Amino acid sequence: MDVFSHGLWSAAIYKGANIKTKRSMKVWLAIIFGVFPDVFSFTPLFIRLFWGLVFSGLSFSDFPRPDATEPAKPDTLFIFKATSFLYSFSHSLIAFVVIFGIISLIFRRPIWEMFAWLFHILIDIPTHNYSFYPTPFLWPLSDFKFNGFLWSAPWVLILNYSSLIIIFILLRLKKKNVPIL
Repeated sequence: MDVFSHGLWSAAIYKGANIKTKRSMKVWLAIIFGVFPDVFSFTPLFIRLFWGLVFSGLSFSDFPRPDATEPAKPDTLFIFKATSFLYSFSHSLIAFVVIFGIISLIFRRPIWEMFAWLFHILIDIPTHNYSFYPTPFLWPLSDFKFNGFLWSAPWVLILNYSSLIIIFILLRLKKKNVPIL
């Protein structure tokens, strides 16, 4: 799934949870955790590519195609290997559970907004395929990856954003106490 969708899904889930439970979880914090895995993974790569465009005389045609960078091949540039490692870490259920546990111990309570990170991973499993960053959700215990639907396929994008629009309309109506069928 694209990073914007992850932020929107996180907002929708936590807005809905706040309405349903009458709690006040921080939606902005959930959005940050919802986009965290992709921002963490790809920011170093984008900084390097931007630096190359501005200061090194690179052009867009000099960059390898995304399908040539995942999985990282032995002759791949270090930045692509680093991105693959960061992606594996941030999209791992194992890493999430460990980090969630550590943070819960530090704060002496669970930070429920962190579950947006978990939702990110769960959404990515079926919306990534082998051609572009399949989700390594069992890393480092296993290299197994699910060959799902490509999130950038037009039908997936239409379904995704249509669902988000409907959910945000329903949340708005629910918040205003408008009866919903």
